[in-house]
Amino acid sequence: MARRPLTNPRKHATQERSRATVDALVEATARILVKEGFDKASTNRIAQKAGVSIGSLYQYYPSKEALVAAVVDRHHQELMQIIRDALAEVAALPLEDAVRRLVTVAIEAHRIDPRLHRVVAEQIPRTGRLENVGAFNQETFALFRAYLERHRDELRAVDLGLAAFVCVTSIEALTHTAVLHRSDILSDEAVDTLVDEATRLVVGYLR
Repeated sequence: MARRPLTNPRKHATQERSRATVDALVEATARILVKEGFDKASTNRIAQKAGVSIGSLYQYYPSKEALVAAVVDRHHQELMQIIRDALAEVAALPLEDAVRRLVTVAIEAHRIDPRLHRVVAEQIPRTGRLENVGAFNQETFALFRAYLERHRDELRAVDLGLAAFVCVTSIEALTHTAVLHRSDILSDEAVDTLVDEATRLVVGYLR
């Protein structure tokens, strides 16, 4: 039985120079995955593209799978920070304005690097990061539930935990599927219509 590749880093960078090395390795891995696919992302190829020695690569990462996992982790951390900032921004806004802003932010975040988003979606099972994705989702549900709690007077009688799950999952599914399968509705000409329809969907459900 083949051993499962190690997907955690050997050590974490603490100094500025070592952080720069790690950042270069993760970025090189992301670019190779996007342009050439997983099979071409050898550790030698990654080190070469990053301008880092193979010895330095192995100081931080035991395998290419660990580097792919680092790409997945970084991508989800960046998305999560966007979500946190957006929910803080809309905390005092009325329901429809808040939902419209959250839908817009979700779409904008997915449009930043849609090819990388596709790659990350493909690589999550390989890197064993489904648990991490679940943790990010739980945080998002909790943050949106807190918003709904503060604006309960604008809502119909509904279980707030369930409502947060339905709304967040709907927005994520719409934006994620658009990136993976319907890039035409993410064009500059069409995206406003998608925002309008998604906002109508969520607000209609909540009211």
